[in-house]
Amino acid sequence: MIRTPLRPLARVLEARDNGDDPALIEAENKRLRHEAMRDKARLRAEGRLLVLGAMFFCAFMTIGIRMGALASSEPEEPRAAVAGNPIIGQRSDIVDRNGRILATNLETHSLYAHPQDMVDPEFAAAELAHIFPELDEEKLLANFTGDRKFLWIRKQISPEQLQAVHDIGSPGLLFGPREMRLYPNGPIAAHILGGASYGREGVASAEVIGVAGVERFFDAYLRDPANEGAPLELSIDLTVQAASEQVLAGGMSIMNAKGATSVLMNIDTGEIISMVSLPDFDPNNRPPVLTTGDQSDSPLFNRAVQGVYELGSVFKIFTIAQAMDLNLVNPETLIDTTGPLTWGRFKIRDFRNYGPELTTTDIIVKSSNVGTARIANMIGADRQREFLNSLGFLEPTTVEMVEAPTGKPLLPRNWSEISTMTISYGHGLSSSPLHLAAGYASLLNGGTRVQPTLLRQDTVQTGDRVVREAVSTRSRDMLRQVVERGTASFGEVAGYKVGGKTGTADKPRERGGGYYDDKVIATFASVFPADDPQYVLIVTLDEPVESSGDEPRRTAGWTAVPVAAEMIRRVAPLLGMRPEVETLEPIGVTLTSN
Repeated sequence: MIRTPLRPLARVLEARDNGDDPALIEAENKRLRHEAMRDKARLRAEGRLLVLGAMFFCAFMTIGIRMGALASSEPEEPRAAVAGNPIIGQRSDIVDRNGRILATNLETHSLYAHPQDMVDPEFAAAELAHIFPELDEEKLLANFTGDRKFLWIRKQISPEQLQAVHDIGSPGLLFGPREMRLYPNGPIAAHILGGASYGREGVASAEVIGVAGVERFFDAYLRDPANEGAPLELSIDLTVQAASEQVLAGGMSIMNAKGATSVLMNIDTGEIISMVSLPDFDPNNRPPVLTTGDQSDSPLFNRAVQGVYELGSVFKIFTIAQAMDLNLVNPETLIDTTGPLTWGRFKIRDFRNYGPELTTTDIIVKSSNVGTARIANMIGADRQREFLNSLGFLEPTTVEMVEAPTGKPLLPRNWSEISTMTISYGHGLSSSPLHLAAGYASLLNGGTRVQPTLLRQDTVQTGDRVVREAVSTRSRDMLRQVVERGTASFGEVAGYKVGGKTGTADKPRERGGGYYDDKVIATFASVFPADDPQYVLIVTLDEPVESSGDEPRRTAGWTAVPVAAEMIRRVAPLLGMRPEVETLEPIGVTLTSN
């Protein structure tokens, strides 16, 4: 910037020539410069005031327009904007493999009392006893007129009951919010779900916790807010589960059994499609645990997981399959079946006299104890134990239930030669029906280990190999022949090639040792379709008696097999399996040559 000097030389010289005072030139120039600066500052201030005035005008116009819009609009409740997802506090739902609700939550209320606030305790006690018949009027009145300051009356009440209590009009009767666990299907899948109850409780809220089944096993997951309410998806199919329970209940009644269980499992994924234990219960009103007597008589007892039984001849296929895998026998190998087979003071007999020898296949078809025991002797105790361990028969199952560890197999203290022989045909080792289902699936799916699971799976399990694939194929063929011409002839289902093995085991006495003569565990372990297996079905009846004939019949072929056949007939279409229709030869005149 070029600045003008206050005392320019030319003007100073000119002033001196004219006799003027040069200092006046500097004073004049200062005055002019200050006036110019003042004018410039005034213009700048006027511009700023104009901009600020425009901004205030716009702000007031905006506020005025917004106030006019609010005044002319319908009134609404204010809503708070929240960043991110809300925290889900309630327990997650449980659904089946198709997303159908098995367990959910219902908002309800609790009822409690402050006796000191009651105006007419006698009237309140009488009315409450009328609304809730299970309450004792005299006991209520004693509590209302005593020294108690707080009293729970009901932990859960229905909306109708809430209104009825409200109509009493007593200021000492109060309501608290509650979230209850609801099982809309009642007793269907009761043992799988288990049930829920209240943990920590207060008048304003209560903690819902699982007490059994998957509700207890997945309790942390179901209560975790980080899941944002995502449901727990199980492997079971609600429709198949309901049909299985209906058929099994009918079979249990017809066969006069004291209990029954069934397990339907996918042979490749290990998914449990249905699992039934009878008698059952309603998890909405879970019964108390038995304090006396046999716990296995309680409806809470899960026979499929907790019940360990000697399952009988269904084990024979494991012995034959291991012998074939070790190249000790093939399906046509002749085995000595002369009986009885004596070992010390023990004698092993067959149900009938099958002659001096049978092929390996016919030992399965006719269910020869003697033949199976002799093959087990070829295998030996160590190899038998190792093979059964590879199938999971020596440890509890890993299914996702808190009851699973209690279903520990009962093994012989000394795995001797006689133990080897009796275990080969299902005596001397007790396991659960779920163990048996997993064992059959592992043997018949191509020979790879399968772990049972209650969670939906999208992929096939790839477990350790237990037998060669060729042995698995031969085993399936043998089981198919058991249905076609053996002890499970009642297991044939039109359109579905069923294979399976029967097992009838005498029940051991609770005291004194030995076995009952008239009490058995009847089991049918089946696979369908036998030529391309997809599912394994285990049906077990406790103390069945088929009494339509002149003499009572207790064997599995007469009791468990017909029930399993009816179950397959009912559930196979629900599983999307089309029956195979056999094509007939053409009938009538046909042209054979010109």
